[in-house]
Amino acid sequence: MSLKTISVDPKAVSTAAFHGHMLSAVVPRPIAFASTVDKEGNVNLSPFSFFNCFGSNPPILIFSPSRRVRDNTTKHTLENVLEVPEVVINIVSYNIAEQMSLASTEYGRGINEFIKSGLTPHDSERVKPPRVAEAPAAFECIVKQVIPLGEEGGAGNLVVCEVLLMHIHEQVLNEEGKIDPHKLDAVARMGSDYYCRASGSAVFEIAKPLRHLGIGVDQLPEPIRNSSILTGNDLGKLGNTEKLPDSDSVKDFAEQEGLATQWSGLSERERKQQQHLLAQKYLQRGLVAEAWKVLLSD
Repeated sequence: MSLKTISVDPKAVSTAAFHGHMLSAVVPRPIAFASTVDKEGNVNLSPFSFFNCFGSNPPILIFSPSRRVRDNTTKHTLENVLEVPEVVINIVSYNIAEQMSLASTEYGRGINEFIKSGLTPHDSERVKPPRVAEAPAAFECIVKQVIPLGEEGGAGNLVVCEVLLMHIHEQVLNEEGKIDPHKLDAVARMGSDYYCRASGSAVFEIAKPLRHLGIGVDQLPEPIRNSSILTGNDLGKLGNTEKLPDSDSVKDFAEQEGLATQWSGLSERERKQQQHLLAQKYLQRGLVAEAWKVLLSD
């Protein structure tokens, strides 16, 4: 299948134009809702979607308050962490998304976005900046390093943070004491004015291939690998199988499900189509072994 593409050279378009393309493609991005203080103790609260975790021993989070594209000015958060190298990174849930957005307004220096957004400051235990009481999780951090990536508008500034203490609302934990993504209900940044809600049908599971060695898509029988029905995700599930079902279990399954009767009178091409469609239904339900039995049945 031939796909038409366009190629965009960041040096051939404006920074703003490339910024738009890049931030619309690299999605969804988690949001670091960063609370900081300046040397006079003034509190600032602002969200940044150039953010992720980069290690757990020591636990490292990095976010980037970039220089503004339009006028090459720096943000108060960056100025604050250079004055007081501490930050609380709050996680944004859906129920505070609008308040988070309001806090991104470019208020003047010294204006407290906690007050403007109506969010509740909660005293931190190990750093000066307060955390957001409504945030389902928050990380008290010291700033280990600030790495400027350029001097022009749009250039990032990597704020390397070491986590000293993490806070988690008990209500987002499951029975095993782990964070439940549906209860966390986190919000991520997309391009333009778009956001993404990481809960409900947007959340799905894929078993990590750590404990076994999948056969790989390249080892699938050619009629399956080149199927016009099975998608790349379908093939990935089949290729993540370590061992195929034996012939006896395939035969028993086919008899139990009456596959021969279902496909009687069909041409070879029609039978293969029905086979692949039925296998796909099993794959959509996470029943990979059953899908294989359908595909391997005569």
